Order: sequence, then structure tokens, then C-alpha cells
Amino acid sequence: MIRALTRDRRAVTSAALIAATAVLLGAAGLVAGGSGNARAAGGAVVLDDGELDVTPRLVDGKLELQIDDRSGDTTVVREPSQLVLHAPASSLQYTADPVATALGTTNMDSWQLNGWEAENIFAPEPGWNGSAAGGATEVTLSGYEGPGDFGLALYTREMDNANAPATAYLGSSASVQRTFTLPGDEERLLPIWQFTAEGVYRLTFTVTSGGSSDTETLAVVVGDDVDPSTVLPGDGSTPTASPTDSPTGSATASPSPTAPAAHVIAEGHVDLAARPADGDLEFQIKEGTELNHKWYEPGKVVMHVRPAAKRKIPEGYEFLGTPGDAVWWLPLQQNAGIVWPGWNTTEFAKADLDGRVSFRLDSVQGPGNIAMFHNGAMGVPVVSLNSGDGLPDAHTLGAGTHSHFDWVFGAEGVYRTTFTVSTTLADGTKVSDTETIAWVVGDDVDPSTVPPGEGDEPTATPSESASATPTATASPSESASDSPSASAPATDPGSGSSGTGGSSSTGGRGSTSGTSATGGLASTGAQVGVIAGIAVTALLVGGGAVLFVRRRRTAQ
Repeated sequence: MIRALTRDRRAVTSAALIAATAVLLGAAGLVAGGSGNARAAGGAVVLDDGELDVTPRLVDGKLELQIDDRSGDTTVVREPSQLVLHAPASSLQYTADPVATALGTTNMDSWQLNGWEAENIFAPEPGWNGSAAGGATEVTLSGYEGPGDFGLALYTREMDNANAPATAYLGSSASVQRTFTLPGDEERLLPIWQFTAEGVYRLTFTVTSGGSSDTETLAVVVGDDVDPSTVLPGDGSTPTASPTDSPTGSATASPSPTAPAAHVIAEGHVDLAARPADGDLEFQIKEGTELNHKWYEPGKVVMHVRPAAKRKIPEGYEFLGTPGDAVWWLPLQQNAGIVWPGWNTTEFAKADLDGRVSFRLDSVQGPGNIAMFHNGAMGVPVVSLNSGDGLPDAHTLGAGTHSHFDWVFGAEGVYRTTFTVSTTLADGTKVSDTETIAWVVGDDVDPSTVPPGEGDEPTATPSESASATPTATASPSESASDSPSASAPATDPGSGSSGTGGSSSTGGRGSTSGTSATGGLASTGAQVGVIAGIAVTALLVGGGAVLFVRRRRTAQ
């Protein structure tokens, strides 16, 4: 899943480090290698998903610190100096207070491997294996470089339910020990790896057992501000082989000179809004906060769903596809670094309308399907829009309403969503506006090259394997307390810090109409929003709801 709600904690990556690395790398690019992982600078392997263990191992009677990489079909034993570990942007998530206390770091959101959202994100799962050392092993953080703090701590949901303190193993903070003992019979210790800022870390570990020791440095890239393929492994001194082939990394394409200029929105708060306009209705996009915002025509905007939104479909959300498959999920509450789309009718007073405002999704063009929903009072998804089971679909809002839902996209690529927004004015006049919004999901396509508005992308075919079980729908007459989140003031456009979530705004809840919410989102192969700390509150069998209440409380 999100950033802390009280302040922005985006790390500042050293431009000098990036430039120096680029000089060393020359024209080196990504090539396939190892167990299916990408190659990085100096021939290192980038591990950005899958299971691995840091393993002290006796080799010819001598202790060596190695990495057992199980991210592919077979286990590959690697030297730490042969790889770069990547904690992607999606590893940013809720930090439990006991973890922050144990590691002397922060209770703001942090980047975590093996955190509470591990089962819902695509990220490495690094453990520690002491069974190959011939006895207990002393593990020491003997060297450390990085833009923020680092620490290893054990804290599970069971420990949280029991109000137990977290167990700190080691960390960079001055208040935390730098040594722990790895039992010789421990086949897999799985602590949380916490990082408090984005950038490049170099963690030097010394392992000692039976009079033998080894020291190795592991390079870790946190977040997506630095391309892990450009980072030298180990302590950064590994020489780089002269490239023999042309670079394989893709250069950013220049926008087509004939394409209409678009305003790209990739981060922060936006609303799809119905506005009164001289006795008519206008559908526009509002970017920013209530006090600091701009209005745009939908046909002049490209919405960019960044790779940080990539998540796994959780159990209970089979209408999206197969659990564990990849989707790109924009959560109901704000996650820093990704766009946060909501709905807005606040410029209409109740006295202005005879009824509610309908937001009807007429068509979706693109490589996958789109669904929009929220969790009902019982934790059951209430689906308002789902292109996977046929369109049009619609949801309605009362006047003076501002609310947010979960949005999910089934594949990377370019989408075009055509909405008709309509209502009846108090004098009986029926008014409407139809507009098409362009979306770019993932980084396969440069959003600055995509013409806004209508396009000629093909329409996705609904998944035949999707669940046919009807999903509960919201009724306009239901109480506002069950509605999706309405936001408090969000951050300035592009600031990256979060706003707070809350209960429904005045004017009621969204409701579904049109076709029933059945069927599924075409799946391509992994949420929960940042999904670290994603806002699908019932996603983690009740745990998420507790987390968000606690986060909002500490943010006040």
C-alpha cells in the first residue's frame, strides 16, 4: 500500500550517486539471466519478487554468507555481491507502532519486505536460514549506507492481537543493537525488513560461527526513484564489463508532434465531477485540494496509473479474476505516489436537483477490464462498475457529495473510458454530458505520448473464467454510513503526501444500476493498495480495518 497522513516522507535520491553509476555503467542494459531475473550493472541479478534466504553456510569447512534464490523454478545459490535486491514502490505500507518502537525509527508508513501486506504485493520475501551453518550464527550489521534507517524486526498479526512488543534483531538506529543470534536449527526466520526512505542502501553483514566468519555487502534499492538495473551490487566497487551489445533499456519516447497536448495526472487527488453550467451540466476533472485545485476537460487529460499500483487479487475478490493474479489497484483511500480518483457533485445543492446524479460507464477500450467497487458493512465487495460483465453500468450520487471507491485495472496499457453524466434539474430539465478519459496503466507506454480523449484501442473481451456469482449492489436508499470513503482535504497536486479518509460526505452513497455486478476482470497474471496499508478495509480478514482506524487516529 501509503504515506503517513501527517507529513511527506519521500526520500531525496542523490543525483551524484545516480550520475556516477551511469558513468560506470556506460551503455549497459537489461538482459535475461539467472533464474529468470533481470541483469543489472556488473552482471548482477535484480531480485524484485519471490522468495530468498540469506544463508550462512559451511563451504569446505569455511563459513560463507550466501543467498538462496528461490524466485525461479529452482533454487540458485548466489553471492550477495552478485545481486541487487529491489523493494518496489508497492512495498510502502503501514508501520505498526511496536515495530517503530523496537527499531527506533518511525511510525509513519515505510517500505517493508515481509510486512503485513506481503501476501498482497509483488516484492522480494527475504528470510534468514541458519540450518546450514553447523550451529548458531552471530549476525552483525557491520556496515551501513543509505538515505534512511534500516532495521529487522519480527512482528506478526498474532503478536499485535496479543498486544505483544515487536522483537528487534538489528538496525541502523543508534538505539538498536547491531547483532542477533541466528539459531542453528532455524530453517526460515522471516523478519520485517524496514526502510524509512527511498534510495540505494548497502547493508554489510558479518556472520560468525565456530570460529569462522564471512563479511558480505548486499545492495538494496528502495522505491522506484532509482532504476535497480543501474546500481552496482555489493559495496559498489564491482567493476563493470564493457558492453558488447547495444543498450536494451528503452528510451523515453518523445511525444508525437501531431498528438494533442495532454495534462498527465499520475499522483494525488482528482475528482470526476458534475458541475452546473448555465442551466446545463458539465463533466470535468478536478485536480488538487478544495482550497488549491484546477479544472480540466476530460478530453485534455491522461490519467497515469503507475506501476506502484500493481497488486495481487486477494481471496474473496474473484470477480476481479484468479486470486494471486496481477491487477493495478487504486485504493479507496489515498496512497502516496499514485493517483486517487474520486467523484464529486459538491457544486450542486440539493435544491438544484430533482433526484440524483448518474455517472454511467458506457464503454471501455483497452487491454483489460475495469471494475469500481467498495466493501460493504459485512466486508463483501459492492460493485458499482465492471466492464467485465457488460456495459453500460452506472452509479449515482446525491447533490453535495464527494466520495471515493476502489478502482482496478486488469492489464497494463492504454484505456479509454467513456462516461455519460446526467441528472434532472429542479425545474425538470434533463441535462447530461458525455466525455472520454484516457488512462495509461503501468510503464509500458509513456503517458506523454498518448493522445487524450477518444482513441482506437481495441475493447477487452470479458474473462470467461470469472466468477458468475452476483455481487451485492448498493441501493440509493441505503444509509450513508455504508458508503465508500469520502476524503478530507487532500494534498496539493503532485505533492505526494496523503490526505485523511473518513465517512461519507453529505449527499448519500454511490449506487449501482444497469447490468448486475457479476463476472470478472480480465486477469493477466498480481493488490490490496500499498495495498500497503491499502484501503480495502476488509481485505485482510478484519486486520486492515483496525490498521486504518489506528493510522487515522495517530494522524490527528
